[in-house]
Amino acid sequence: MARGSTPSAQEPQDRLLMTGAQALVRALEKVGVTDIFGMPGGAILPFYDPLLASEKIRHVLVRHEQGAGHAAQGYAMVTGKPGVCVVTSGPGATNLVTAIADAHMDSVPLVAITGQVGVKAIGTDAFQEADIVGATMPFVKHSFLVTTPEEIPVRVAEAFHIAATGRPGPVLIDVTKNAQEGMVEFRWPSKVNLRGYTPPGKPNQRRVAQAAEVISAAERPVLYLGGGLNRAGVPTNQLTELIDVIGAPFVTTLTALDVMPTDHPLNLGMPGMHGTVAAVGALQRADVIVTLGARFDDRVTGKPDTFARRATIVHVDIDPAEISKVRTADVPIVGDLIDVVPALAAACRAQFSEEPRTEIDQWLTEVAHIRATYPTGWTDTDDGLLQPQEVITHLDKAAGEDAIWVTGVGQHQMWAAHYLHFFRPRSWLTSAGAGTMGYGVPAAMGAKEACPDRPVWLIDGDGCFQMTNQELATCAQNNIPIKVAIINNSSLGMVRQWQTLFYDGRYSNTHLRTGHGTDRIPDFVKLGDAYGCATFRCERDEDVDETIKQALAINDRPVVIDFTVSPDAMVWPMVPAGVSNDLIQIAKNTSPDFGREEGEN
Repeated sequence: MARGSTPSAQEPQDRLLMTGAQALVRALEKVGVTDIFGMPGGAILPFYDPLLASEKIRHVLVRHEQGAGHAAQGYAMVTGKPGVCVVTSGPGATNLVTAIADAHMDSVPLVAITGQVGVKAIGTDAFQEADIVGATMPFVKHSFLVTTPEEIPVRVAEAFHIAATGRPGPVLIDVTKNAQEGMVEFRWPSKVNLRGYTPPGKPNQRRVAQAAEVISAAERPVLYLGGGLNRAGVPTNQLTELIDVIGAPFVTTLTALDVMPTDHPLNLGMPGMHGTVAAVGALQRADVIVTLGARFDDRVTGKPDTFARRATIVHVDIDPAEISKVRTADVPIVGDLIDVVPALAAACRAQFSEEPRTEIDQWLTEVAHIRATYPTGWTDTDDGLLQPQEVITHLDKAAGEDAIWVTGVGQHQMWAAHYLHFFRPRSWLTSAGAGTMGYGVPAAMGAKEACPDRPVWLIDGDGCFQMTNQELATCAQNNIPIKVAIINNSSLGMVRQWQTLFYDGRYSNTHLRTGHGTDRIPDFVKLGDAYGCATFRCERDEDVDETIKQALAINDRPVVIDFTVSPDAMVWPMVPAGVSNDLIQIAKNTSPDFGREEGEN
């Protein structure tokens, strides 16, 4: 070997001549893939043949390509590793679009592999041809169109690197059929070197010190914790240390509900449109907001020009594009939160030791008073039916601290956010940015596939459940025993709530006829039974605990519980669209009085 040369990373077996499809399987094994979710078809069929011989990769055959994408998301969210889905060209690929967009919005590492027609057929409107690279360009982190077998190993290595580093996100690999069928000598790259792609390094220490100074001078500081903390894998002890050093109350976005234990004494809960009064009120009255891995989403800020108008903003994010996008940052810090959190804790400790910090006891007392005065709760409806909030509190008590919780999108999602308790990171999965109905069943399936020893509960709505419930067949046939609690209010509940409040009760096309007093089309008990699940229906308060107990005892197949609840139950608190968060309501036309100042509206 010549002096200065780099030893080859090739293993002897890697130099064998093989098809591109075999190389794709080998490459996935090289990056450590053990589980993929997918569905075969013509353009990806060459890949599926050598996949059959793999002893390292388990393939889960889904019933719809969207399910493959959401399952890969669920897998990624509980493991922190990129989830993988594989589908064919044309409609197979386009059926993935929703899941790819969802992963993009919530910064979930995902590698989507799609088959494509042969390179000579591209652009001819060939059978099952679709420009999936073009279709997904707005919401992928990066895309590759692979047209030769030689490209496959390096593109797989690059895709997984891009998906998992920096701000995580979805990466698409579109592989032509001729690339899969051609012959190649497998060469695994010794390293990934992508020109122009350099994830942020260590944070600027001057900015970190500046943030510590701002925090030290604050009279009403609030920590605004976002899902980026989960994506970065910040250890709970490091985040706890930062919170303890600063001593300020904190709020957690919808994607960050599990970054700290729910019962932490400084945890004010979720802010925003359906946030707690304490969280919304604290942000509105803060003089310093320390934002960690959150993006000032419109559901949090409400009317942006009225959001926390007197607050100095410290904004930490690994993606520089998010800083000052919605709210101008006074102290911007670009960096990986796994580096920034301990650095900021050390800087604050040093700053507080140099000179006395501003007293915040009065602020803590004020926030505690708001929280005690306006706790999140509910008023029973007049129809005598089960209350969905009550059902979720009972599920929460019975499930245990090790449970992984998944939700669909809508009222049940917000009730779960309010009434579930979380004890460890990566135990809460939901579609936040995109708000994708149908996310729940396949995401729960992916989470259970990744963590077979932990209970996985899905809280779903009757509307969401009907979009992807076919994946229960996948669960039953692949020994993936998720537990599904359907909060069945016989309607598209969140839309119905808005129709009640803002459209004078004109319920246009929101009645699903699945619940109490209807013809139950479909009957969820019969549907679950048809899919090979253990099924229950619960309609009375006195049966809730026993039904949950029976569900917990079954672990050899999926479980479906049809909780028939009141359609009149609503999500409170609520900030109506287009108004200041100061106008948060705890009931219809009822707002809390927590010291609104002159001129606020």
